[in-house]
Amino acid sequence: MKKVISVLVIFVLTSCATKKATSSNPALYEVLTEQSTGGGNIKFFEILTEPNEIKMLENDPLLADKMKQADINNSNYVILNMGEKNTSGYSIGIENVEETDKNIIITIKEKAPAPDAMLLQVISYPYTVVKVHSKKEIIIK
Repeated sequence: MKKVISVLVIFVLTSCATKKATSSNPALYEVLTEQSTGGGNIKFFEILTEPNEIKMLENDPLLADKMKQADINNSNYVILNMGEKNTSGYSIGIENVEETDKNIIITIKEKAPAPDAMLLQVISYPYTVVKVHSKKEIIIK
């Protein structure tokens, strides 16, 4: 009987926990792909604003079906490249996106593997491609 009551108490406590509110606007951006391999050798962040720059993403098989002509004219794209890493388990992504009157501020987060994680000893090149549903100037933090 005590076990049943304790399970119910734990269930009630976990279901009543407050949720963490994020200030990022998911409708403002979309992560098109987040890959552990396929990026460049050096760390860089590239903002693609011109339609002729964005066209190069259409040649990528992972992105070809996600690219539409209307999006190319109305959105900016951001390539976040983490550079060369000695093991697997690394990734780079979006932590927060804020829109101001004049620009969009993107805060990125680099994730390293846990110290006790089982990792493959392979060289990886993590990268992420993000579509920002705006033509405002983008600032990366």
